[in-house]
This record gives sequence, C-alpha cells and structure tokens, in this order.
Amino acid sequence: MGAVASLPPSALTTAPVPGSALPAAMPDGEDALTTLVGLVREDLEVCNRTIVANMDSPVALIPQLAAHIVAAGGKRLRPLLTLAAARMCGYAGGVRHVNLAACVEFIHTATLLHDDVVDESALRRGLASANAVFGNKASVLVGDFLFARAFELMVADGSLKVLGILSRASATISEGEVLQLVTQNDLSTSEERYLDVIRGKTAALFAAACQIGAVVADRPLSEEMALAEYGMNIGIAFQLVDDALDYAADQAQLGKTVGDDFREGKITLPVLVAYTQGTAEERSFWQRTIEECQQTEADLSHAMDLMAHHNAIRITLDRAAHLAAEAQAKLSLFPDSPFKTSLMAVADYTVSRVR
Repeated sequence: MGAVASLPPSALTTAPVPGSALPAAMPDGEDALTTLVGLVREDLEVCNRTIVANMDSPVALIPQLAAHIVAAGGKRLRPLLTLAAARMCGYAGGVRHVNLAACVEFIHTATLLHDDVVDESALRRGLASANAVFGNKASVLVGDFLFARAFELMVADGSLKVLGILSRASATISEGEVLQLVTQNDLSTSEERYLDVIRGKTAALFAAACQIGAVVADRPLSEEMALAEYGMNIGIAFQLVDDALDYAADQAQLGKTVGDDFREGKITLPVLVAYTQGTAEERSFWQRTIEECQQTEADLSHAMDLMAHHNAIRITLDRAAHLAAEAQAKLSLFPDSPFKTSLMAVADYTVSRVR
C-alpha cells in the first residue's frame, strides 16, 4: 500500500451520539475501560480497521512485525481517550477522530518498538517482545515505518493545528526518552528531573491524544487546554504506577519482567524515595546496584525490602492518586455525560490498575 488509508465518513455507519443519562456510579478498575470501550465501540471498530489497513505494506516483514506487537493485546488507552474526548466535546461530523486515534496508536506503538530495543526487553505484555522475535534492526525500522504512517494520517486530516499538536508530542516523547538515558544510573537526579522524563516519554502523548478530541470538535481553547491538562495528569500518574509496579507487581499479571527498571539502573520515584530517606549503608547499596550496576541475585529482593521500609511504593501511588484527582478536576469545565463519567473513571483506573 503506497498511500495512507484514511477511512471516509461512510465507513462509520452507526456512530454513537453523546447520551444524556449518567451511569448510576463510576466503574472501578478494569470496568472503567470496559465501560469506555462500550461507549465508543463503533468508533473503536473503525479505528482498529484503520490501524490494520495502515500496517499493510508490500514488504512482508512490516505487517508481520507490526501485527505481532498489536496482537500482544494493548488496551488502546490513548486512542480511546481521543475517541471519548471528541464525543464528550460533541463531535459527530465524520471520522476525523477515528483516523487521529489510529495515528495516536501508531505513535505509541512505534515508541514501544524503539523502547524495547533500547531497554533490551524480552517481554511485552506477557509475550516475547518484537525485538526478541524479529531482532533489533527490524524493530527499529518498523517503528520508523509506523511513525511515518502516523504522519501520513496527520497530513491527511488537513489540520495544521492537529499536525502541530501531534508532531510536538512526537518530538517531546523522543526528548523524554533521551533524558531518561542521560539520567539513568544517576542517583543525583532530582525528583523534578525525573518528572520531566515522564512528562516527556509518557504524558505528552496522553495530553495530545485528549487535546485533539477538542480540536476536531472545534471547541474553545479553554476546553482544549483542560483536556490537555487532564491527559498530562493521568499520563504522569500512569507512569508513576508503572514505576511502582516494576517493584510491587505480580509478574504474571504485569506482563513483563518485574525488576527490569532495577536491573537497568533506571531512576524512578520509588528508588529516589528509598535512596534519599536511606541510611549511609542503604545509600551505598543503591550506589552499588544503580550507579555502578554491580548486582547479585539477592539485590532485587533487598531493594524491595528497603522500599517497603521507607514506604516508597505507597508514596509513589499516593502521588499518582493526587494527579488522578487533579485530572478529574479539569473535566469540571464540561457538562455531565456518559463520556465525562467514563473519563473520570479512567483517571481512577490509572491508579488502581495492576498491569
């Protein structure tokens, strides 16, 4: 396929229209995603078809590798946010939101392919990572292909504003990843510097995914910014929980190897809390394992014990919960609707999830 497959309005035959009745209560945990998927089901089905169409290529390895990572079972959280934000803002004029949701998913998937190469990850969502199956070179190049497809979808949308938002987010993601590389193994990294990393590598795409929902609905700048801030806050919360789960999750539920961040010497909030609150002996342990990367098989367990002693996981999750509450407050600008209720619940989900 030589050109981007941007589905026409006729492809969306029964698009959901924002309803007036609110659910009796906000769903918890995974139920929040189930509810959100139900609200935008037709949109999501068209989005999935757009994703499959745009993974096509006469170079057989490209759709094969792309299908491998898609089949790993991602939640489609970022495109879901685009679809729900657009519907909450009253968008009902076609499939711009669907095509841009696919674009957001391509950007996300491309970064996953690149990240797994950089991190030398063996697992992605419980399955062998693409780089483990197809090799690093193929993963990087197919990631580049997906970035290119994302930009084709942006251009096909025809909005310079959308192009600006998503292209800036793409650049910011790369900056965040490079900043993480720079701060890796450096225990002098400040908490603010750590937050700069996750604002870039994770939260920027959440913010852009939400903001473009208001843009396609032609809503005022105040609503755009409210949705961008909502996305930024849940994106930071999402990454904080990820960083906590790396030390506290059940590996089978998490879908990746527990302790990867520790083995790679990544600076995350649980590490910073345990290090800054630790004794001189404890700090020496962190310096040996994180800065010098001299680790034994028993060190991960000891690291977890130190985190438990200093309440580092709870502090991290409490910070995430505070950000989720701030995200919910940003939605006060919008009238009540099932979409707003669902987005409120998704903020809670970012904190309560186990994978």
